[in-house]
Amino acid sequence: MIPVLDWSRFSGGTDTDGFVADLGQAARGPGFFLLKGHGVAAPLIEDVFTQADSFFALPETDKAPLSILNNPHNRGWAQMGSESLDETSGQVDQKEAFNIGLDLSPDDPRVLAGEPFRGVNLWPDLPGFKETLLQYFDAVQNLGVSLHKAIARDLGLADDHFASSFSAPMSTLRMLSYPAMPGAGIGAGAHTDYGSVTLLMTDGEPGLQVRPRGGDWTDVPHVEGAYVVNIGDCLMRWSNDIYVSTPHRVLAPKKARKSIAFFLDPDPDAVVSALPGTGEPKYPPVTGADYLRSRLDATYTPKEL
Repeated sequence: MIPVLDWSRFSGGTDTDGFVADLGQAARGPGFFLLKGHGVAAPLIEDVFTQADSFFALPETDKAPLSILNNPHNRGWAQMGSESLDETSGQVDQKEAFNIGLDLSPDDPRVLAGEPFRGVNLWPDLPGFKETLLQYFDAVQNLGVSLHKAIARDLGLADDHFASSFSAPMSTLRMLSYPAMPGAGIGAGAHTDYGSVTLLMTDGEPGLQVRPRGGDWTDVPHVEGAYVVNIGDCLMRWSNDIYVSTPHRVLAPKKARKSIAFFLDPDPDAVVSALPGTGEPKYPPVTGADYLRSRLDATYTPKEL
């Protein structure tokens, strides 16, 4: 049900049309696919998971000053029980996370102007942590932006159609940690992602499930070294509902589980409106920043640290 695509077919030019057709079918159907041949180095991915282990092992007293609740730019630490992704049930997620975004200095004009989602990253005092995460951030962002060339072609547009909307995207790199929980439970409630595309790397521990339209919850298979890629709400809106953003959740794992998610959102001032050739617009135009803020505001539950 969830296809496995090989990015090298497109990036290497060996079967670009075939890859585009397969991507389009996945984006219109399950809204999910696995992506291998992506070129992000395996040792770098391993280093990110090692850094995640180090961060989540810190005592709460070290993580609390980095709280995402005190940061308006979606950066920092989200403690256990601080999020509720299932907005309908209000069920509290059993996970903790740490976010970074585009790395800006405190004197960057965008930071000084208070532009939305243009803040400084918060960093723990861990050797190599910042360097590793920024190297990975750049690698996966390049992959996500390049993926939009194939998306554009599938939708009948020029390969560079999205380039101006992803010049300095509101990307978020998020490390996630789910504790082992005996019996049934939910690590992350049912939700759809907010951005354009998500590229997720897992440690292989099961738990991620998707619910295709009209179907039942289905386990997402694990393919070693492959990204789980899914269409987000922003791209569904952009495509005028041609593409599908599919609900998914994470069951509470029997063993501790970690994953590294990369959420690719457009530039803050990029206007998301129905793409050419997609028919009568179903949604009014909205900027990337306004759309992301509307979604994030519904996610966090008030909780004192």
